[in-house]
Amino acid sequence: MNHYRKILISQTAFAGDVILTTPLVQGVKQVFPEAEIHLFVKPDTSNLLKNNPHIDIIHRYDKRGSERGLTALLRWMGILRKEHFDAAFVPHRSLRSAVLVWGAGIPRRIGFRRSVGSFLFTDVVPYVSRSHEVDRNLQLLRVFNREGMKFRPELYPGPEERNEVDRFFNEMRIETNKKMLAMAPGSVWFTKRWLPEGFAEVAHRIWRNWGVQPILVGGKEDEYLASRIAGQQNGYIVNGAGKLSLLASAELIRRCSAILTNDSAPLHLAVAVGTPVVAIFGPTVPAFGFAPYGEDHRIIQKDLDCRPCAIHGGNKCPKGHFRCMKDVTPEEVVEALAPYIAS
Repeated sequence: MNHYRKILISQTAFAGDVILTTPLVQGVKQVFPEAEIHLFVKPDTSNLLKNNPHIDIIHRYDKRGSERGLTALLRWMGILRKEHFDAAFVPHRSLRSAVLVWGAGIPRRIGFRRSVGSFLFTDVVPYVSRSHEVDRNLQLLRVFNREGMKFRPELYPGPEERNEVDRFFNEMRIETNKKMLAMAPGSVWFTKRWLPEGFAEVAHRIWRNWGVQPILVGGKEDEYLASRIAGQQNGYIVNGAGKLSLLASAELIRRCSAILTNDSAPLHLAVAVGTPVVAIFGPTVPAFGFAPYGEDHRIIQKDLDCRPCAIHGGNKCPKGHFRCMKDVTPEEVVEALAPYIAS
């Protein structure tokens, strides 16, 4: 085991999944301190791994864009084969991820039994449904007799990200001596988004009650939603959606007293920089393993017979009433936020 010189960790899923893989990166580095650690991710998530002291090389696979299709996959197999990896960890459970490490000729391939391509692994580990994703990923080290390892997600914003946020604050004339609340209203899935008018009302109340500065965060895909929310109030909501890189968004969230978010990537960004989370869960439930990791976080959810209705959420409520989100009130959200932001 100790002779392993080069190890690949493949996680080509969404940003949140990459963040939740960083504890596995730390665990692998602790078990194999002399090994060169490579990460295989999508280009749009690679920014999250910048400055990570446990990672030596990042490979960017544009599987949804310019490298879509079998030809690019075969090319990457050839590229990785030339690296002569000793082992690969594959927390992503897709067939493509399993085929990739098998086709790259990596002699030791560790993944989950539930993976579609588990038959291509040399070692499989049970996927514990009711465990947190962080702990599930760390269980891949069981094959090396390492159990019970504990690491939290970590991101490492550097000088470039700090300068990016400073410039943004200057442009928006944000008074940095005030407390700030990050608000992340977006999600890939419509049913995972709390109501825009709810976010707007919470922003109004925290500004009025405590003088806390609400700042909307998200990607370019969240710009329209964020502009709708900002437009419902009188100019005191700062709209940062689409204006910062992922790692700079993490730096902005780090400077906030808390974040209000749906079950989406900003939740994990906040955990990875040590910012308390108030998370609203609708169609999904924390038991799936994607709740805020660690202590000092709060979850708001409704006890309904129809929950959970989907693993990832959906584009419309199957029952047509959307009570899991509509029943969440601004009053209870403000009450959950108060311990973090009240003066």
